[in-house]
Amino acid sequence: MRLLLISNSTNAGEAYLDYPKNNIRDFLGSRKVKALFIPYAAVTFSYDEYEQKVRNRFNEVGHDVVSIHHFRDPVKAIMDAPAIVAGGGNTWMLLKCLRDNKLIAPVRKKVLSGTPYIGWSAGSNVTCPTIMTTNDMPVTAPSSFRAFGLIPFQINPHYLDANPAGHAGETREQRIQEFIEVNRELYVAGLREGTMFLLEGKNLSLIGPRNARVFRYGSEPREVKPGSDLSFLLKISKR
Repeated sequence: MRLLLISNSTNAGEAYLDYPKNNIRDFLGSRKVKALFIPYAAVTFSYDEYEQKVRNRFNEVGHDVVSIHHFRDPVKAIMDAPAIVAGGGNTWMLLKCLRDNKLIAPVRKKVLSGTPYIGWSAGSNVTCPTIMTTNDMPVTAPSSFRAFGLIPFQINPHYLDANPAGHAGETREQRIQEFIEVNRELYVAGLREGTMFLLEGKNLSLIGPRNARVFRYGSEPREVKPGSDLSFLLKISKR
């Protein structure tokens, strides 16, 4: 299985998908790939707009995308795809559309068979067992919180260490602590902006300039540096 799971599409002051574009190029390889793009996380802009925005950056590094909304049979589009790309936006909307189009099982089967998968933000969230560690408001209700389950741990993209000045609400860490109190068997990886997970077969690595922060019930949160052994995140264990 091959996954490139990116925390965020855009760093402050940079162009869209600029910082991960070379990682995307390397992940897809030197030969041009026309990946199937899933734009369902878009809410306030059209799928056509989203497709063009992503295409512009992929073209810059020698690759291309075509959006799944152009296909009459989305399941067949998944099964024929040389690579699958799921963009960010609202995770609840993304999962609802995936479920409404009956794409959970086909995507899972295709990616487990070796088809490369790239996701950022919401597109990374849906590779987890559920979307219950997303930061997004539930603007719609999918039939289940269950997602692709390609990895056995949860990701919290855009992970922040502190609240903005003047905000007295819960921190991101406190919210994740609530999650692991109820879901004690799962790791949660706080994936800071500008970073990504790369999974090649059974090898999971952290790429980028920042650590990830890993949470598990009964343990102190731990900082994991790029280059660290992350194999423990791929092990399914029960307490």
